Amino acid sequence: MKPSNILVILTIFSMCCFLCLAHNAPQDYLDVHNKARAEVGVGPLVWNETLASYAMNYAKSKHETCEMVHSQGPYGENLAEGSDPQMNAADAVKLWVDEKAFYDYGTNACVKDECRHYTQVVWSNTKQLGCARESCKNGWTFFICSYYPPGNYVGDKPY
Repeated sequence: MKPSNILVILTIFSMCCFLCLAHNAPQDYLDVHNKARAEVGVGPLVWNETLASYAMNYAKSKHETCEMVHSQGPYGENLAEGSDPQMNAADAVKLWVDEKAFYDYGTNACVKDECRHYTQVVWSNTKQLGCARESCKNGWTFFICSYYPPGNYVGDKPY
């Protein structure tokens, strides 16, 4: 193979890798979280590499099955998955934020328990975030965000 052909192949491969990662950087997760938090007067989250590493290790463990099972670890946690391999960080976080429609702050209740992801996103005592994405063997995409300190304590309001 000619050196020029190798260069073309490497360039194409690099561009594919860049596009895959382009919308899954820490700031992509933080932006959607912090917009939702600002809307209810809660301070911004900051990225934490320890949480991100924890999330990445757990996400990689889901490569074979993409099974939506919580890690039962020491952090708060939101999970998402989608059949679209192009699903990105903002898409996943938006799924959780969209649960706001099912949350009643006055009664601190969820309609059919469908708002617990949202309440973790806006939990006021949570200050740090780390997330990861994994492309699963079945073609689906798995997302996890880990939160510290954790939130979602039954009976407590998120903010």
